Amino acid sequence: MAAEASGATESDPASQPHTTHHGHGEPKSKRAFLALSLGSLGVVFGDIGTSPLYAMREALAHSKNSASPLAVFGVVSLVLWTLTLIVTLKYVVFLMRADNKGEGGTLALMALAQRALGKRSTAVFFLGVLGAALFYGDGIITPAISVLSAVEGLKDAPDFGHYFTPYVLPISAGILIALFFVQAKGTHRMASLFGPVTFIWFLTLGGLGLYHLVQDPAILAAFNPWYGIRFLASNGFLGFVILGSVFLAVTGAEALYADMGHFGKGPIRFAWVVAFICLALVYLGQGALVLREPETRHNPFWEMVPAIAYWPVLVLATAATVIASQAVITGAFSMTQQAVQLGLLPRMDIKRTSETQAGQIFVPQVNTYLMVGVLVLLFVFRDSHRLASAYGIAVTGAMFVDTMLAFVIARKHWNWGWPATLALLAPLVLLDLTFISSNMLKIPDGAWMPLVFGAVLVLIMWTWARGSQILTDKTRRDSVPLADLMEILRARAPHRAPGTAIFLTSDPDMTPVALMHNLKHNKVLHEKNIVATVRTAETPRVKESERIKLEPVNEDFKKLTITYGFMETPNVPKALGLCRKQGLKFDIMATSFFLGRRSLVPNAQSGMPLWQDKLFIFLMKNAANPTDFFKIPPGRVVELGAQVTV
Repeated sequence: MAAEASGATESDPASQPHTTHHGHGEPKSKRAFLALSLGSLGVVFGDIGTSPLYAMREALAHSKNSASPLAVFGVVSLVLWTLTLIVTLKYVVFLMRADNKGEGGTLALMALAQRALGKRSTAVFFLGVLGAALFYGDGIITPAISVLSAVEGLKDAPDFGHYFTPYVLPISAGILIALFFVQAKGTHRMASLFGPVTFIWFLTLGGLGLYHLVQDPAILAAFNPWYGIRFLASNGFLGFVILGSVFLAVTGAEALYADMGHFGKGPIRFAWVVAFICLALVYLGQGALVLREPETRHNPFWEMVPAIAYWPVLVLATAATVIASQAVITGAFSMTQQAVQLGLLPRMDIKRTSETQAGQIFVPQVNTYLMVGVLVLLFVFRDSHRLASAYGIAVTGAMFVDTMLAFVIARKHWNWGWPATLALLAPLVLLDLTFISSNMLKIPDGAWMPLVFGAVLVLIMWTWARGSQILTDKTRRDSVPLADLMEILRARAPHRAPGTAIFLTSDPDMTPVALMHNLKHNKVLHEKNIVATVRTAETPRVKESERIKLEPVNEDFKKLTITYGFMETPNVPKALGLCRKQGLKFDIMATSFFLGRRSLVPNAQSGMPLWQDKLFIFLMKNAANPTDFFKIPPGRVVELGAQVTV
C-alpha cells in the first residue's frame, strides 16, 4: 500500500511517499508491483467488473427502439465514454492525487479538506457525513444486485433453466447469508483468491467480447461520441432516463479511490488499464451481438455465452459477484472504523480478524445491519431488473461529494487559482449533476430506499456529533480547571493511596469527572496520577514516535495525550508501554483506570429538540463500553457516575 513518489513537491501531498497500514511501501520490485495490481483487481474492481451482467440490458430496455442500430451504437458509445470520463479522468487521473497520507475515501478527503481550511467547516463536515451515509446506502444494494444478477443466469442455463427458475431467490439469499456469516472468521485467507479469480473473470469478459466483436467489427464505430449524442437527442426526455441506466456501468468506480491506501496508486492505475480493456471489449461484444441478433437485447450478457462454456461462466460470475459483495462489506467495516474515530458514530465493538494485516477488521453490528438490509432488498425487489431501478442514486451522490471536497483541496491545499480549478472541476460537477438528475427519476421505482437509509444515517451522525459537543461543553462548564484543583489539593491534602491512577478524559485542561467524584466521596488521591486523553488526528495513521505526549503538571500529576489516526484502533495499555521510554514507570496490573460514567437525562432546553435528545441517549446507551473499546484490562477499571442533562 503506497502512493506514488515521483515528481514530489511540498504543495502536492499526493506525490509524497507514504507507508501504509499493511506495511507496503512503494513496490520495490516488478513482482511486488504485479502482486499488488492483481490484488487490487479483486478488491477494487470487483463491483465495476460485475456491471456487464446488467448495465447494457437496462440501458437498452429504456430505449424507444431498443432493436435499432442507433440504440445499440448509442448505448455502447455512452457506456465507453462514461467509463472514460468518470473512472479514468475523474478518479484515476485527478482524484487519486488528493490523498490523505496515502489514504483515500470520503472521510479521508473530508479530514484533508478540514486540515486544508485550517478550521472546522460545517459545510465540509456535512459533505463528509453525506458521503459516508450514501456509501452505506450503496453498500446494501451492491451485494443484492450483484449476486442476484449472476444467479439469474440459471434461468437461461441450457436444457435445465426452467428447473432452476423457482429457486433463484432462495439460492441468492443462501449465498449472501453464508457470506455475512463468514465475516466473523476473517477473510484474509479468502482474500488471496480474490485477485486471481477476478483476473480470470476479466479475461473471460474480454474473451467473450472479443469473440463477438470479430464477428461484427462495425460496432467499433461506437468509440465516436457522436453516436451517443445522437441517440440521446433522438430519445428526447427518455434519453435522460437512459443515462441513469448507463451509469450502472461505473458503479463501484469510487472504490478505486477509497481503497487507494491498500494497494497504492501505481498498482491500481495499472490494474485499471487491464480492467478498462476487458470492460470495453465485453460491452462492444454485447453491442455486436445485439446488432446481429436483436432478440438478444433482453439479456445480452448471458446470450453471448456459448452453450459449451455456460456453466463454467455461471460459476465464475457467481464467484465474481461474491467477491464484489465482500469488497463492499469490508469497505463498510473500514468506513465505520473511520467514522467512530472521527466522532461521527458511537463507539462500536471492532474486532481484528488478522494478527498481521491491520485492515482486516470485523464490526458485528454493521455486519448484522447490512445482512438484514440486503435480505430485505432481495425479497422486496425479487429480481435484478427491479433492483437496478434502486441502484445508482447513492453512488452518484457519493461521487458528487468527492468532487466538492476535491474542490476545497485544490483551492486551499494545492493553492490552485480559480481559472485552473474551474477548468477542471466545473465539467466534473456538471457531469455529476447530470447523472444525479437522471438517477433521481428512479426514485418512484425504488431509488427512494437508499436515500431514506442514507438520510437516517445522516440524522444519526449529526445527532451524535451535536450531542457529543453539547455534552463536552456542559461537562466543561460543570468541572473545575485542573490548575485550580492543584491549588485546592495543596491547601487541603487528601489521604494518599499507593499505586498509579489513570483518569481518562476528553478535556485534559479540566478536572476529570471521575477524579472529582473520587476526591469528593472516597477522599483519596493516589501517589501517581495521570490525566489521559485519547485524540484522533486528521491523518489516517500516526507514527509510533508521535503516539504519546507526556507533560508533568506537578509532582503528583502528569498529562498524557495519546494520538491515533482515524484508521487506527486505540489500544491504551499498548500506548502506555511507550511511556516507559520517557521515564514513566508503573505496573499495568497495579494501576487503576478511572472512567466517568454519565447518566443522561433529556432536556428540551439543551440545544437539541427533545426527540433528538432521546435519540442521542439511545445511541449513548448502545455505544461500546470504553473499557473494551480502549482495550483496558477489565479488572483494573473503576467507573464513577454522574447524572447529566442534555
